[in-house]
Amino acid sequence: MGKRNYLIEGVSGTGKTSVCTELQRRGYQAIHGDRELRYQGDLETGTPTDIFTSDRHKSPLWDIEKVQALIANKDEAVTFFCGGSRNFSKFLELLDGVFILEVDLDTCLRRIDERVALDPTDWGGKPEEREIIARLHQTKEDIPSSGIVLDATQPLVSVVDEILRHVRASA
Repeated sequence: MGKRNYLIEGVSGTGKTSVCTELQRRGYQAIHGDRELRYQGDLETGTPTDIFTSDRHKSPLWDIEKVQALIANKDEAVTFFCGGSRNFSKFLELLDGVFILEVDLDTCLRRIDERVALDPTDWGGKPEEREIIARLHQTKEDIPSSGIVLDATQPLVSVVDEILRHVRASA
């Protein structure tokens, strides 16, 4: 996919999907990891499971073989992997960088409310899921501990411009 590969991560509601769509709109290779690579599985073994619970945030994994194959393909100058993967540690060393989107909790929950209004089954629609989101927002667990942190409360165009500025600077 890319000669250079970047992960765009953040807790639920930070704008990963919107950033991915905007990158695609601008002509970049951007993978919606939550749509194209994601499956429910056991974090330790990677074994697929169809168990969905309010604690399911721990089980969205990305298919490591697909991620590795996409990274190995050098047809594009840059590829962005966008979304939340609990097994990111298994491919993080293959990437050229990580961008972590951050928003305040009010913005996070407002965005989730907007998303759930469109699809009531989306993550964050249940009170116990909102509690998990609030905890993850506070603790930052399940996201990489290092990377370039971006203020994703800015307009989408500005957030993507900032990502691309960093990518160009590292070239």
